[in-house]
Amino acid sequence: MDEWLEVLRYDPIGRLRSTDNRAIEFFCRRDLLEDPGGAHVEDLWSLPEARTLTRRQQEDGSWRYPNPRAERSHVQNYSLLETFRNLGILVEKYGMNRDHPTVQMAAEYLFSCQTGEGDFRGILGNQYMPYYMGAIMELLIKAGYGDHHGIERGFRWLLSVRQDDGGWNIPMRTAGLTYSVRVLESPPVPTDRTKPFSHLITGMALRAFAAHPRYRRMEEALHAARLLKGRFFKRDSIPDRGDPSYWTKFSYPFWFTDLLTSLDSLSLMGFPPEDGEIKKGLDWFVKSQRDDGSWELTLLRGGDKDLKYWLTLAICRVFKRFFH
Repeated sequence: MDEWLEVLRYDPIGRLRSTDNRAIEFFCRRDLLEDPGGAHVEDLWSLPEARTLTRRQQEDGSWRYPNPRAERSHVQNYSLLETFRNLGILVEKYGMNRDHPTVQMAAEYLFSCQTGEGDFRGILGNQYMPYYMGAIMELLIKAGYGDHHGIERGFRWLLSVRQDDGGWNIPMRTAGLTYSVRVLESPPVPTDRTKPFSHLITGMALRAFAAHPRYRRMEEALHAARLLKGRFFKRDSIPDRGDPSYWTKFSYPFWFTDLLTSLDSLSLMGFPPEDGEIKKGLDWFVKSQRDDGSWELTLLRGGDKDLKYWLTLAICRVFKRFFH
C-alpha cells in the first residue's frame, strides 16, 4: 500500500471508483493509481456537461453570466467572472487544455481583459483584484499557457502589489473603501502596503505560483506560503469571509481560499507534511474522513451531485503529493 493511503483512516479508492462518473474514474486511475487503463484525458472532452458548456460559449470566447440584471451592469464585467467559472469546470473536471478550441477562445478572451499594467481587470470594475488574478492565472497555467507572455506579465504585476509583509490584500479594502458603484468606477486605488496581508487574498494569489513549475520555487512565493499556513483556522484580517469557519467550507473547482486549496498549493510547492502547521491541516482531514472513505464536507458552491467525490479526489491528490 502507498504510504499516503496508510496515513488515512480508510481507503478512499474503492469509493471513488464506485461512482458512475467517468471523469472521476479517469482521474482516480491516472492521478492516484498511476494507471489510466488505456484511457486518455481527451476522452472526457465529449462528455455531456463538457459539450453543453462548450455550446454555451459566446463568439468572443466568454460565457454570459446567468443573471440578466447583473449582466447589465456598466461597472462590473460579469462575463469575466462567468468565464473564470466555466473554464474552471472544463480544466479541472474534464482536463481540457489549449489543444481544445473552447479553451483557446476562452484564453483569448481572458487575455483581452489584461491591462497594460499586467493585471486582469473587470470583476471589481476598475479596481485591482489580485485574488481573482491568481485564480485565473492558475487555470490558464494548468491549461498549458504557462509560457504565455501574458502570464509572465501577470506574475510581475502580482509581485509588484504585495503588502510590506509579503502577502496580498485587496487594495481598495486596505484604503477602507466599499464595493460601491462610485468606487468601482473610479481609477484603481493603490494598495496601502502597511496594512497586513489577508489569507483569503494571499491564498488565491498564491495558486498561480503553485501551479507554475518555475514560479513556485521563488522565495517571494515561498514566503507568502509560509504566511498562509500560519493562518490556518484563524480569523482573516479583512471582513470579507473573515470568520474562521470559512477554512472548512469548500467548493470544487476551487474558488476562495480554504484549508484544501491552501494544502493543495503547499503540496505543490514542496513543503513537508511534518511541518507543524501543515500537519494540523492534514490531521483535520484525517479525522473528518467517513468510514466509506469519502468526506462529507460543508459545501459552498455548486449543485453537482458528485461534488463530495470531486473533493475526495482533490484531498487524495494532496495526501499523495505530501506522502508519496
